[in-house]
Amino acid sequence: MNPFPTLHTPRLHLRELVAQDAQVLFALYRDSDSMRWFGADPMTDIAQAKSLIVTFAQWRTHPNPGTRWGLEFEGRLIGSCGLFKWNRGWSSCSLACELAPEFRRQGLMSEALRATLEWGFVQMHLQRVEALVHPLNHASRALLERLGFKSEGTLREAGFWNGQRHDLEVLGLLAWEWPDRSV
Repeated sequence: MNPFPTLHTPRLHLRELVAQDAQVLFALYRDSDSMRWFGADPMTDIAQAKSLIVTFAQWRTHPNPGTRWGLEFEGRLIGSCGLFKWNRGWSSCSLACELAPEFRRQGLMSEALRATLEWGFVQMHLQRVEALVHPLNHASRALLERLGFKSEGTLREAGFWNGQRHDLEVLGLLAWEWPDRSV
C-alpha cells in the first residue's frame, strides 16, 4: 500500500487518523446536536470511535476505496474529511466531513476541503465528486456551493438515523467546474 497522502494548507495538517485519535473522534461523534446532520446516530461508546478509525484505514485497500484525513489545527485534531466510495471506472466518489463546533465558521473546513478536492481531482483523476446534505443543514450546503458544488436534486427518505427517515440533497462537482483547478 502507498504511504498515507498527508496534505498541508496554510493552517492545517491533514493526516492519517490513528488509534490515539479515538477520544477526540468520540467527542465529535457523540455530540447529538452535530450528528443530527451527519447521517448516523450519535456514538455511545469509545469502542465505536476506535472501530471507525479502523474502518477509515481499511478504505485505502477496499475495492471501492477512499481516504479519510484527520484535520489538525495548532497540533490538535479538530475534525476529519474524506473522499470515499471511489468508483474508478466512473472516476467518481463521495465527500464527507465534520468539524468540532468550536472551530466552525473560521474557514478551516473550506481550507481542508479545497486541499482534499484538489488531491482527488489530481491524484484520483476524478471527474465527479458528490455530497449528500440534509436539507436543513444550511451551513454545509453553503460551504459546498462556495466550493463550486451544484444542487442536483433530492433523494427522498434516503437517510435513516435517530429513528427517522431523512431526505438528502445531492450536490455534485465536476472536474471542469472545480474553481481551484490547477491542472
